Amino acid sequence: MYGEKQKELVDKIVRCVITQLENCKESGYEITVNISARHVHLSKEHVEILFGKNHTITPIRELMQPGEFAAKETVMVIGPKGVIQNVRVLGPLRDKTQVEISKTDGYTLGIDAPVRESGNHKDTPGCILAGPMGAVRLEDGVICALRHIHMPEDLAKEWDLSNNQHVKVATCGKRRVVFDKVLVRVSPDFVSEMHVDTDEANASGIKSGDKVFLMN
Repeated sequence: MYGEKQKELVDKIVRCVITQLENCKESGYEITVNISARHVHLSKEHVEILFGKNHTITPIRELMQPGEFAAKETVMVIGPKGVIQNVRVLGPLRDKTQVEISKTDGYTLGIDAPVRESGNHKDTPGCILAGPMGAVRLEDGVICALRHIHMPEDLAKEWDLSNNQHVKVATCGKRRVVFDKVLVRVSPDFVSEMHVDTDEANASGIKSGDKVFLMN
């Protein structure tokens, strides 16, 4: 059982959190959030191994960030303990192949993928990718993507944010949560958008297109 001092401290923390959540809309720092489901970014070399020589991936849906798209192509991701089929390929192509999964996906595959910023593959596990024309064994490149915000330069300046800064973001649904240590990525090519994975979305009760709010 809590003592009186502990109870007072807990009550104070709860009141502070509730106040911040209730006031999150008042800041005006509204951001669209989208759920980043499991997917694969492929190099040109691996596209040709998986889908055939000179194959070009086919866009079927534009994503929110300029130039990015979901492709028609899918691959099978194979781990030590399991397989996940029909994992979507996203474009454009990259210099190095990267597989982004959730922690739950990792349990299925038997892969303990670390939470990393996109492109940071140091000491990450690999997997096998299989396509209709071949298979690729990756030595590394499987990650759980660190939750992050794409931020255009002009908006980052207006909101006094900098590249690689970490911020707190509040949801305002029935299962309100505060996401801590959200990475801000700033570029003149970005539009304002936050990405979370499926585990984070399920835990917070949010869906793609919902609004979240940057906390002061």
